[in-house]
Amino acid sequence: MWIYEKKLQYPVRVSKCDPQMAKFLMEQYGGADGELAAALRYLNQRYTIPDKVIGLLTDIGTEEFAHLEMIATMIYKLTKDATPEQLRAAGLGDHFANHDHALFYNNASGVPWTAAYIQAKGDPITDLYEDIAAEEKARATYQWLIDMTDDVDLQDGLKFLREREIVHSMRFKEAVEILKADREVKKVY
Repeated sequence: MWIYEKKLQYPVRVSKCDPQMAKFLMEQYGGADGELAAALRYLNQRYTIPDKVIGLLTDIGTEEFAHLEMIATMIYKLTKDATPEQLRAAGLGDHFANHDHALFYNNASGVPWTAAYIQAKGDPITDLYEDIAAEEKARATYQWLIDMTDDVDLQDGLKFLREREIVHSMRFKEAVEILKADREVKKVY
């Protein structure tokens, strides 16, 4: 179904070891509005969405997995040379004690990812409005993350991800209009 190209969607660079920033990035890894929740939400909603827009959910859901991979790479690069003392100082001591340098799906506060983050009402327009909101929340989070670092290399990757959230939001808005127009068409059977 998919072809996996063994490279990131956009290059990920970081200038320095920064476990504190890695902790903040965990929000986009395993948080309610993060990349994992978005990917699973959109791919799940495909089963109750009209054929006219099903491809959109497939495309964006798949792209969200590419974004998850970018976030994981950022976190790894920001922590790979960190000492246990640096991780503890950044508030990642509990994480290190449980997982060493391995990633785990949780948000920036350490709360584990949960399927409760995935919204699927079964009404296509309702679900698409939820998707628009999710993309806008992710966009806002990326902006705040950009504002929290002085690492211009990291900011570059985060800006790419922020812009993709904007594009996704616009595409979901277009899908809403397609479904609204289809709903208004007189159907004769």
